[in-house]
Amino acid sequence: MYTLIYDVFLSLTYFTEIMKDFLAKRDKGQLLIQRNRRLKENLLRPMQLSVSEDGYIHYGDKVMLVSPEHPETEADLFLSGDLSLCMTPDEIKAHLSNELEVPCGLSAAQIKIPVGRNTFTILCAAGEVIGQVLRYGQNFRLGITGGFDDRMLYLSSDHRTLLKSSKRSWLQEVSLTHEDSYLNCWQAAFPDPQLRLEYEGSPVPANTKILLTHCHTNRGLAAHRHLFLRTYFGKEAEVAAHTYLDSHRVEKPKNHWMLVTGAPRKDLSTMLDLPKPPAEDTRALEQVTEQVSDPGARNTPDVHACMPQCALPM
Repeated sequence: MYTLIYDVFLSLTYFTEIMKDFLAKRDKGQLLIQRNRRLKENLLRPMQLSVSEDGYIHYGDKVMLVSPEHPETEADLFLSGDLSLCMTPDEIKAHLSNELEVPCGLSAAQIKIPVGRNTFTILCAAGEVIGQVLRYGQNFRLGITGGFDDRMLYLSSDHRTLLKSSKRSWLQEVSLTHEDSYLNCWQAAFPDPQLRLEYEGSPVPANTKILLTHCHTNRGLAAHRHLFLRTYFGKEAEVAAHTYLDSHRVEKPKNHWMLVTGAPRKDLSTMLDLPKPPAEDTRALEQVTEQVSDPGARNTPDVHACMPQCALPM
């Protein structure tokens, strides 16, 4: 009888200690679910992109790196639409800590709104002034805070080794690091190789297809839409540093990116949300349709004006 009472007493004491420890961690915000929630809230925090008044990219601008939609011919299953470059912490480490891991992984996701995990800042690399126009061929860095206000991570890459490569394609890995070095430097290049030298030194336009080349390894940033990653936020595509060339030595759409800025309208997040103007052939078709539907508005051409002028015989 006394043994049973003693065992119950020990069980209650142990349960009481566990509850005290649980309540203490809850008050300090150290519970696993609380850490997970804070990290997710920071990564998905809404962000405001910079609005380009002159149509160009400037140092200090906050942009989204978007891989524009293109037909995929190498696989039947792939992520369609515009894919934005996102920071992707390890799924297990994200549940165990409320801080960003370093180095942090990257992926391409179907996210069209600017949030903490896909909003990058154009940073200087050689003493440029904030607000100065970014030009083709200039070294620059891409930094991201991930929704945190006290740290900055840089888009970085290095040569592939046996112990360090991308997860699915085994190509050159791209990651985010807090170290400030030459491995963080990138350059923007014009997509057409025949006009690339002519555009050298020209301002980089916003919301236009460009190439992003890593300065140290001379590899282009690429999005592998057919190689899936199971991330903390679901299924996303792999991102690596590799230049894909076709038979004409032209970079494939995998290497095409856009530096997307914010829209001047308050009801839109990015310039990608703006409705596209109708093409010239569409306008001509609309005019023909209006003339057919309204015969009275159709102008009858002058027959004599359409006939070629011939010299009358003397």
